[in-house]
Amino acid sequence: MAQWTSAIGATQLARLLTSQQSRPAGSGTRRPPAYRALADGIRLLVLEGRVPVATRLPAERELAQALSVSRTTVAAAYEALRGEGFLESRRGAGSWTAVPAGNPLPARGLEPLPPEALGSMIDLGTAALPAPEPWLTRAVQGALEELPPYAHTHGDYPAGLPALRTMIAERYTAHGIPTMPEQIMVTTGAMGAIDAICHLFAGRGERVAVESPSYANILQLMREAGLRLVPVAMADGLAGWDLDRWRQVLRDAAPRLAYVVADFHNPTGALADEEQRRSLVDAARSAGTVLVVDETMTELYFDADREMPRRVCAFDPAGSTVITVGSASKAFWAGMRIGWVRAAPDVIRSLVAARAYADLGTPVLEQLAVNWLLSTGGWEAAVQLRRDQARENRDALVAAVRRELPDWEFDVPDGGLTLWVKAGGLSGSRLAEVGERVGVRVPSGPRFGVDGAFEGYVRLPFTVGGAVADEAAVRLAAAARLVGAGQGAGGDVPRTLIA
Repeated sequence: MAQWTSAIGATQLARLLTSQQSRPAGSGTRRPPAYRALADGIRLLVLEGRVPVATRLPAERELAQALSVSRTTVAAAYEALRGEGFLESRRGAGSWTAVPAGNPLPARGLEPLPPEALGSMIDLGTAALPAPEPWLTRAVQGALEELPPYAHTHGDYPAGLPALRTMIAERYTAHGIPTMPEQIMVTTGAMGAIDAICHLFAGRGERVAVESPSYANILQLMREAGLRLVPVAMADGLAGWDLDRWRQVLRDAAPRLAYVVADFHNPTGALADEEQRRSLVDAARSAGTVLVVDETMTELYFDADREMPRRVCAFDPAGSTVITVGSASKAFWAGMRIGWVRAAPDVIRSLVAARAYADLGTPVLEQLAVNWLLSTGGWEAAVQLRRDQARENRDALVAAVRRELPDWEFDVPDGGLTLWVKAGGLSGSRLAEVGERVGVRVPSGPRFGVDGAFEGYVRLPFTVGGAVADEAAVRLAAAARLVGAGQGAGGDVPRTLIA
């Protein structure tokens, strides 16, 4: 059986390779042989995630014609890539991209630090901000006032409190998407929602298409569920989805599910426009793929005058293709573990029925707190505080990184909580490792890819500002110097770099 999960055409690959030629070479650099340059180009595309792992490459003759080189050159490049572990081949199945064995995904950098470590470590591992007070306290107080009638019940509400389901449905309706409470299930955070969706729709071994890069915790959740991840490379910069690639993957791989973040994508910060949303829904519908849309960043736009694109589910009026996931974790506070699913009523009924064998329901007090926020105007006020804080942190972090690490490359998003950074040719895994030893925790790029892609990237969240952002950049620069000097594989860090 073939080991590839998607394919790239000769013309498309040639276009990606040609785009690399604009990158300046160092002075005095000798031009490598043609086959070596081609092999290096393909390897770089894999490491950057622009060509996902497990992508079938075009046949040698087709690529040779597209690049106007000899077939011998392409054959030699493919052979070099096979020898380095970046290509696998099987007679009759073709050749597909891979990463060398012995390069596991980094396991550190995303777990929240224990409180006692926060004094000595700057934590850029988690894209979450402190609670927006006084709204958390007010919400909990309001919830306590509403609690007594619920305390006289059994407390299990598998679909969620009726009042909160109604409030969430009304908010979708206010956005021009008619929604009934029967289309809403309240969950324990967005992770709980997506876990339930995966278990309902996709059995072990089934394919799920995901953006490349994508949200690391969701990728790991799907791996542990035994799903086969089919990566679909994002368009360059903040351009959003590459619809040609999505159509090809949906057609060729026929995934059962597809998981996307349309609004201020984690980690790139990209915002899909309305035409992209409409086109992706149409492509998923044609392929019979269920599109799971993560809306946890939807309200974190920084420009007050911005007119946000319509929600993805607005392009699926029949409700047969799109399942929407929302959450209070990013827009309000990660400690408020309240999420929700919007889907067709029959899907909601199936999710609720399956929940009897999982967590039974979401805590009542937290649901009452979110309902208080949504019904009193507290939600809008708290989210505005969150936007202001995230925007100020973004500006401070961008300025600090540009000052301390001028060769690092990134595009500045207009919302969300994350900055996706190409680390000047350095290993993101080594930066994560050394960063912890110099006092800054940062997740490496491969955590957000499939099978080792994005080694040259790190993700920086907008969780610190002011002097802390300045110090975080100083420590990152110290880690970068050590990695660049070849000291990232172990050994002691000089004390002069720990301040």
